[in-house]
Amino acid sequence: MRGRLTKQIQRALPVYIACIVLVIVLANADSLSSSIKDANLVRRDILSRSVSRYGTKFPKKIWQTWKVDPLGFEERDLACARTWTSKNPGHRYEVLTDYNDLQYVETHYGPTGFNRPDIVKMYRTLNATIVKADLLRYLVMYAEGGMYVDIDVEDLKPIERFIPERYDETSVDMLIGVEIDQPEFSNHSILGKKSQSFCQWTFMCKPRLPVMLRLVENIMAWLNDIAKQQKVPVSEIVLDFDEVISGTGPSAFTAAILADISARTGHSVDWGTFHNLGESKLVAGVLVLTVEAFAAGQGHSDSGNHNARTALVKHHYHASQWPTKHPRYTHPVYGEVEKCNWVVECVKKWDEDVAAFKVMPPEEQAKLIAFKKAADQAAEQQQQQQPVFNAPLVFP
Repeated sequence: MRGRLTKQIQRALPVYIACIVLVIVLANADSLSSSIKDANLVRRDILSRSVSRYGTKFPKKIWQTWKVDPLGFEERDLACARTWTSKNPGHRYEVLTDYNDLQYVETHYGPTGFNRPDIVKMYRTLNATIVKADLLRYLVMYAEGGMYVDIDVEDLKPIERFIPERYDETSVDMLIGVEIDQPEFSNHSILGKKSQSFCQWTFMCKPRLPVMLRLVENIMAWLNDIAKQQKVPVSEIVLDFDEVISGTGPSAFTAAILADISARTGHSVDWGTFHNLGESKLVAGVLVLTVEAFAAGQGHSDSGNHNARTALVKHHYHASQWPTKHPRYTHPVYGEVEKCNWVVECVKKWDEDVAAFKVMPPEEQAKLIAFKKAADQAAEQQQQQQPVFNAPLVFP
């Protein structure tokens, strides 16, 4: 009898153990789920903190983004692209297009990458081309690093000469240049946010820089806020020129970098640190070049010219047509203040004329607007009657 009972217990024992284990697992399901989430967060944090994980030097990669791949480039774009490959034969060159950009984001920021479904969702949702272009360059620089350049930027010097000899490349995490240095306009209603900025049509990063990821997160938060304000999905938001500049473009780029430098140095660092920059300056791993390096020939900000020894690139601007979809503020009579190109006297007169227009009687305003329209139409007709010569881009 006792032997029979012992055999029955032996047969039932695995079942009892399985039941006990099942009860324990169910009782701790929430804890287990939390542990998995915590593990994912730790993994994400490790990835985000592993700055320059591929070494102490900048990756030898050149990145561009455009509508099509190089086989479909127009001659002017191809001419610019060749300057980068010919002057930097040891660098890998890659173009992300409107056809493979989403795949890149899904690969690097999906479950097998940084596991950021919020980033992937935002990128899928966006329809504003220029915003996606800005976002994509930051995502690429965070994931892989290297040199980013706009499609219409010509390389004047080999990349190995971009970092002055007095600096050790291992102490530099990011290479940027000044674009606009006109702080006297910082309080201007239109020009203010654009008056102090770093160039983001050409810059170089080591991978996994936290500032790049924070910039992406800032942009996503801003886009969600805009969507709430406009009461539409992110895919349907409407942005003007200044909103793009301040939300995703040079102003957003500059604000994120200044905030990062401030955090890394432990004290506030503002534009004054880089105003009237006579030579390059390294601050908290960010090497800032003078305006002549990446933005020569602008006619403002003491930008010099492209023949200077310190000029590294030349921006041709032929791909900068996005403002047609995101127009600047244009006064019906006095036009765009940006056409003053930061000349103090011109901006002052524009401000005075606009202020005087505001207090005019409606009938006087209407007369001025009609006169301006007639003058514009006459100028357009005269231009149409003149022959047009399309000179090709010629590079030495």
